Amino acid sequence: MRPEQGGVMRRIMIAMLAGGALAGCGADRAGTDTTPADAGSAASPSATVREPMPDPADPSIHHQPQLSVSGKPIAPIVVAKDQHALLESRDPKLARNKKHVYDFWRIVYEAGHMDRAAEFMAPEYIQHNPNVESGRDAFVATMSQARPRREVEPVSRFPIIDIIAERDIVMVMWARKVRDREDPNLIYEMVWFDVFRVDDESGLITEHWDSSERWGSAGRPPGAEFFP
Repeated sequence: MRPEQGGVMRRIMIAMLAGGALAGCGADRAGTDTTPADAGSAASPSATVREPMPDPADPSIHHQPQLSVSGKPIAPIVVAKDQHALLESRDPKLARNKKHVYDFWRIVYEAGHMDRAAEFMAPEYIQHNPNVESGRDAFVATMSQARPRREVEPVSRFPIIDIIAERDIVMVMWARKVRDREDPNLIYEMVWFDVFRVDDESGLITEHWDSSERWGSAGRPPGAEFFP
C-alpha cells in the first residue's frame, strides 16, 4: 500500500468495523464523501431516504428478528431508496469514481456482461478475495461461471446501503442475507463491504478488497442463494 493511502484504508476499516451501526443511521462519516442529493440546491428534496430491507419472501425460511449476543434487538438494516443519489459528490473526481464502480457492479458483475470488463477493469487488476485470482482475465473466467448474462438494469438489484468515496478508493456497503451456520432454516441479515481502487489517470479499477473467507467445498460464498 502506498504511504498516502494509509489514512484512507484506516478510515475504511473503521467504517467496516462500525458497519452495523452505520447501516442503521444516515449520519455522515468524518473524512468521507456522503454528499446528499440536495447539496447546493435548496429546491431539490433529499434523495438519500432509506427504507428497511424487506423480509425474505421464501415461506420455507423462518425469518426472526435479529438479536445481539446479549439477547437485545439489533437495529434493522436500512438500504438506500435512491441509489443514484449515492453517486453525487461535490468533488467531480469522486463522483466519477463512484459512478464507474456502480456501473461496473451493474453491468459486469451483476448482469454478467463479461465482454465489457475491459471498460472498467485494468488488465493487472489486483484481487484480495481469497477465492479469485488476480488479473482481469482471471476475474472474467471465474465470474463467467458464477454470474449468468442478463439484461442490465438501471439500478442495482443488490440492496445497497451506501457508496463512500475518498481519494482513489470507493466502498460499497450492501445488505446481505445468509443462513445461520448452526440452524440452516434460519437466516439473518448482515452488512457486506466491497472496496475498490480506481486509477486516477485511466479511471479503471485496479484493486479490490471484500469481507470474503474461503468458500471451501461449497464453491460459492455464504448467502449466494439469496443474491439477486
